[in-house]
Amino acid sequence: MTYGPYEQILVEVNDAILTLTLNRPEKLNAFTGTMMHETIDVFTKVNADDDVRAIVVTGAGRAFCAGADLSGGARTFDAARNPDRAERNAGPVESVDWSDERVRDGGGRLTLAIFECLKPVIAAVNGPAVGVGVTMQLAMDIRIASEAARFGFVFARRGIVPEAASSWFLPKIVGIAQALEWCYSGRVFDAQEALRGGLVSEVVNADVVLSRAHALAAEIRDNTAPVAIALIRQMMWRLSALDHPMEAHKIDSRGIYARGQSGDVREGVTAFLEKRPPQFPEKVSTGMPSYFPWWQERPYS
Repeated sequence: MTYGPYEQILVEVNDAILTLTLNRPEKLNAFTGTMMHETIDVFTKVNADDDVRAIVVTGAGRAFCAGADLSGGARTFDAARNPDRAERNAGPVESVDWSDERVRDGGGRLTLAIFECLKPVIAAVNGPAVGVGVTMQLAMDIRIASEAARFGFVFARRGIVPEAASSWFLPKIVGIAQALEWCYSGRVFDAQEALRGGLVSEVVNADVVLSRAHALAAEIRDNTAPVAIALIRQMMWRLSALDHPMEAHKIDSRGIYARGQSGDVREGVTAFLEKRPPQFPEKVSTGMPSYFPWWQERPYS
């Protein structure tokens, strides 16, 4: 699989781990439309790339991402008046068609692409992550923070609302009370508060945050079946939002039945009994079970 060339991100694949680096260090990796399109391209392609088992996302320089690029000044978020956002101009708010594709925010386009990913995604938060710099992380599975990391859901302080589907993701991760406190105040807080609030899973020294993320990705790569991981990722994100555990039970049951007959399961059990590392034969690009993607079923169409 070929990634790039890209202008504002770096992509490197080593030992089945793809590292995506936001790469505008002179601007603290401030988010732009170009960065959005390039990052979405990676997350779209990686589903078909069996040579990638896990993804690590980080930032170049001293920041993860300082949020939206505010170089447009007061017009930064005004799609109808900012010439740099002409592709998003759906007209004045008084007469806009709210179903117009151009109304969609860029952060949400990115987090939805990450949500659809079939590979585990780990954020190595090397420095400040504010605005979309933190909301883009919410669709990632695990966040490891440097001691130098800072976080801020600063939207209300800019007169705007949280984006990137964070009103769906953030309460699921940290609970509604913590989500509201951070979004109401709009204050910037440190990595230890992020850990206490459940936003990140661990805080490490700044010089090891990326290596820690890679170590976790390698543990997944070396010990688990790619198809099982792809199913688990979608099951956890999608099924926890349903209104009764019976709906999860239906999909769990399909997974146990289908995977029970797979070569991966035969290998996983045999490797355990023989006390050796498993060599799972099935690939995400060709080995997903017939009931997947279950959420696209249309039984009454």
